[in-house]
Amino acid sequence: MNKRALISLAVVLLLACALPLLVSNYRVFQFTLVLVYAIALLGLNLLTGYNGQISLGHGAFYAIGAYCAAILMDKFGVPYWATLPVAGVVCLAVGFLFGLPALRLEGLYLALATFALGVSMPQLLKYHHLEKWTGGVQGIVTVKPDPPFGLPLNPDQWLYYFTLAVLILMFVLAWNLLRGRVGRALVAIRDNHIATEAMGVNNAMFKSLAFGVSAMYTGVAGALGAIAIQYVAPDSFNIFLSIVFLAGIVIGGLASISGAIYGALFIQFVPNFADQISKAAPWAIYGVFLLAFVYLMPTGVAGFVRFAWIRMRGMRRQKI
Repeated sequence: MNKRALISLAVVLLLACALPLLVSNYRVFQFTLVLVYAIALLGLNLLTGYNGQISLGHGAFYAIGAYCAAILMDKFGVPYWATLPVAGVVCLAVGFLFGLPALRLEGLYLALATFALGVSMPQLLKYHHLEKWTGGVQGIVTVKPDPPFGLPLNPDQWLYYFTLAVLILMFVLAWNLLRGRVGRALVAIRDNHIATEAMGVNNAMFKSLAFGVSAMYTGVAGALGAIAIQYVAPDSFNIFLSIVFLAGIVIGGLASISGAIYGALFIQFVPNFADQISKAAPWAIYGVFLLAFVYLMPTGVAGFVRFAWIRMRGMRRQKI
């Protein structure tokens, strides 16, 4: 990264750290959910944007992560921070195992298989033999954690900072992963999997790994979402959540790490704007927003920002 990029990143981090001290607790809660969704979208982007595998079932992995955190906190008294690695490992294993049979599927067939996973998950969570753990249709209520070490913060502010720290860690891991051999292999498989395999790349292993890592990110996000919302229930993780995640990475920008932030902002705030514009037909307004973003920014918000930045630099050089 060049000097300007580092300075810009430092400014963004400073603004993110100052945000909870400048807005109401409700806004802090909303921005916490933005950070949670950004982690989930980054995970889905690793799979779809960088590896070319379409998933319409990542809401299922989000649900698994959320229930892992809720069950561990409610049934076993595990600290909230300790539930994140457990949720990540469980979703990594589930995603990797799901990716193995999915290797035989591509394109729309893979999308349909993941769609089936997303549709079936709420019903599985309501299964009467699992009610002892999942709480059935009533779900599980959790408690929002208090700030440690006597920090002068309220629970909403502390959870925001905790989620921000996890987000930074997950983004750094993704950046390092994509810069290395694994990242180059994932992109090569997306662009031409036949040529990639002819060059000696184990497509099956890397595609399954991409599914597992993507599910791990989404599971960690689900655990953070359960901690922030303080409640999990099967109907909160319907197929619409998976579709919203896919829309988020398209709006934010495919194959873009920063696009996860833009997509998360869209997911969290655009439905609220649509509801304020029209109480009678908010989802119609939401659809208009979707069409406008796709038409005006075909490469996503991240691509638009990148293009605008290049144009600005070009204009400055011409003036000089």
